[in-house]
Amino acid sequence: MIEKRLSGKYVSFFADISKRGRNILVQIFNFIGNLFGYILWAAFYIFQNFGIAIIIFTLIVKLILLPFSVKQQKSMASNARFQKKQREIMERYKNDRAKAQEEVNKLMAKENISPTAGCLPMMAPMFVMLGVYYSVINPLTNTLHIASDKVTTALNSLSGIPGIGSSINAYYGQIYVVKYFDALKAFLTDGNGKSLFSSQETQSIAEFGKGFNFLGWDLLATPSGSSFGSMLWLIPVLCFVTSVLSMFLMQKMNGTKMQGCMVAMVFTMPLFSAWIAYSVPAAVGFYWIISTIFGFAQSCVLNLFYNASIIEAKMEAQRVVLRRQQEAEVAFIDVPDYVAPSQMNKDKSDVPQEYKQKKKKKPGKK
Repeated sequence: MIEKRLSGKYVSFFADISKRGRNILVQIFNFIGNLFGYILWAAFYIFQNFGIAIIIFTLIVKLILLPFSVKQQKSMASNARFQKKQREIMERYKNDRAKAQEEVNKLMAKENISPTAGCLPMMAPMFVMLGVYYSVINPLTNTLHIASDKVTTALNSLSGIPGIGSSINAYYGQIYVVKYFDALKAFLTDGNGKSLFSSQETQSIAEFGKGFNFLGWDLLATPSGSSFGSMLWLIPVLCFVTSVLSMFLMQKMNGTKMQGCMVAMVFTMPLFSAWIAYSVPAAVGFYWIISTIFGFAQSCVLNLFYNASIIEAKMEAQRVVLRRQQEAEVAFIDVPDYVAPSQMNKDKSDVPQEYKQKKKKKPGKK
């Protein structure tokens, strides 16, 4: 009986920790989504279309993250150079695997290579995607930046209306309001019949709800809850295809092979992104597709300046400069030139003083 009580307490304790952890993550990504919302709303305000706003937003994010992309490209080029040397070591010690592994470890330490070095940059787009997700599912608070208390009051008032309350999802309630705002705004009032939103907020919500159709796709709808004819199923498919293709093409372009965690990520990350794109509003999956295409184009450009041959040439030039600096630091010793005895009698004026010797007379001779 005591064991059961203790077991129940432990389960409750860890469940509480897990819940708090989820809440913290939600708050973090909601904060990121709130920041991203400013860029999305600015782009939407100019083009009046959320699909174009996502394209502009993705381009801006890529420019902001350009220094990290350059670092990742340099890392990939260094890995290509390392793998070439690794193959040479494996061929040289093909009959002694222990020695080969030892030499590879030495090479990794010398070249400062880590098998997990490329994992974090591959995870970064996923964090951005989650930020975009919270911008999309909370458009009123994170994109239009309407006060959260107004939004909460509006959702609570709608949830009590028969025929409407059952349609409001805990996660996508704000999307529902934006999508059907023209039909719902009559119910979004306080006890005195006054609108919960200001006239400017009402106008922004109405305009925002009309800009989610892009190439025939309703970016507020979820592929999992849409018909086959909506063609939204193409979004998770394109998420998977573009992710896998970009990884393989980049691998071929850099002449590298996946190592460590990156091998598992070749299919794990694209499958995960496709599953998310299938389960969430189409705008999130559309962002992932655009981000993948822009990322691949950016990598192609960076590869022209930071490929394996250029990195190796720069490292060789650095080694030459370092060797010359070390040679210049060695103290110079002035040693007089050596003059052979056969040359001393030909031109005595050229003989150094230290080589001139006085002839000694032999005993018994005058």
